[in-house]
Amino acid sequence: MRILLLGEFSNVHWTLACALRKLGHEVMVVSDGNSWREYPCDVLLYRRSSSLVHTIKYVIDILCQLPKWRGYDVVQIISPVLFLKLKPRRLKKIYDYLLRHNKRVYMGAMSDDYQYIYDSYVRRRLRYCDFYTPQREIDNERNRQTAYGWLYTYSKDMCVHVTETCNGVAAVLYEYYVAYKDDFPQKTFYIPFPIEPDSTLIENLSFSTPCLVRFFVGMDNRRDELKGTDILYKVAKRIENKYPDKCEVIATESLPYSEYIKQMKQCDVLLDQIYSYTPAMNALQAMSMGLVVVGGGEEEHYELMGEKELRPIINVQPEEEDVYRQLEQLVLHPERIPQLKRDGIEYVRRHHDSIKVAQQYLEFWNRKI
Repeated sequence: MRILLLGEFSNVHWTLACALRKLGHEVMVVSDGNSWREYPCDVLLYRRSSSLVHTIKYVIDILCQLPKWRGYDVVQIISPVLFLKLKPRRLKKIYDYLLRHNKRVYMGAMSDDYQYIYDSYVRRRLRYCDFYTPQREIDNERNRQTAYGWLYTYSKDMCVHVTETCNGVAAVLYEYYVAYKDDFPQKTFYIPFPIEPDSTLIENLSFSTPCLVRFFVGMDNRRDELKGTDILYKVAKRIENKYPDKCEVIATESLPYSEYIKQMKQCDVLLDQIYSYTPAMNALQAMSMGLVVVGGGEEEHYELMGEKELRPIINVQPEEEDVYRQLEQLVLHPERIPQLKRDGIEYVRRHHDSIKVAQQYLEFWNRKI
């Protein structure tokens, strides 16, 4: 098959492309590298700023590429409105062009979009998310702007248009699957994130109990409140101050992917998202490298995966008290870490191996709707 993957979040499309190529398919990945993260791609389309000069250059670059985006068996866009850095009304023309000139077009439910925001913010079918917890409303400027932007601007129309006209929706988290499955039951397919394990790294891992537990926190000041990284970092520093001889906090901010991975490898525990039911690419990559993950790992997620044995993620509730309790117990009982590392590696092997996931995508793309 000839496959075009358009847009990037967290290295999903590139990892998928590598696996599809191993299975004998022709794949092209076009993206902006997910901005400063600098994920690899085949064609880089990067908009440096919203200035007139940079916008004109970006549009020209896209127009030069458009004729090459024809004749594919499958096109998948990473999101209904975030696959290119253009306003929705301009994106619609490009999306409709893709529909006309390719056999099938699919969309990823991999980030905020109208359907997810409507389900989590308005319907409130989850116990918690980045808008609320059982104890509190998460009322900040970022959330107010996000809810208004997706629910009441022209982004909504683009999302609805894409969802109604595409051939299918690939949901990668339990939360996104829940948001789409009732309204679009025939189109929605849950597919885990693809992870390419590093067998050499795994072979050389130490599974001994660490004398000093190293917590890793990847900061991004534009998204810390969204993911709860601000709470995780704050609590981890409290633990570090209380037990300076037992743990250490390593924090990075806005590093390119390759440098980020180098820093992560030096640690024992990744502090990830607290408002999610499901581990995303960051957490899964860490588990595949032998880190223990503190973050989202609710039972609904395991049930969706069909996992009845392994529970490698230290699941925290989105409140400081629970995060503190879980981190303190890990520091006081580091003998738990070796088995959690083994379980994490096995969990990723069972459910997220990139070849297995690529085969699920092929099944999804070949379904008759």
